[in-house]
Amino acid sequence: MEKQEFENIIATLGELKNLPNAKLIEMMDKLSVEFEVTKSNIINTTYHLDKVEDTYNRILKEFDSRN
Repeated sequence: MEKQEFENIIATLGELKNLPNAKLIEMMDKLSVEFEVTKSNIINTTYHLDKVEDTYNRILKEFDSRN
């Protein structure tokens, strides 16, 4: 979802009662997809960060053992 599209959805929050069901469904669908994509990105980034930390610690341990 583009930033502008997300901002447009946020801007409509004050007038939800006046929007047709089709528009509400459209927004819910877009937000559901965005939620899943964002969640997946966070999980993948977390795994990556954990692996970076683990790799760094293993290299540091080896480096320290040489001194």
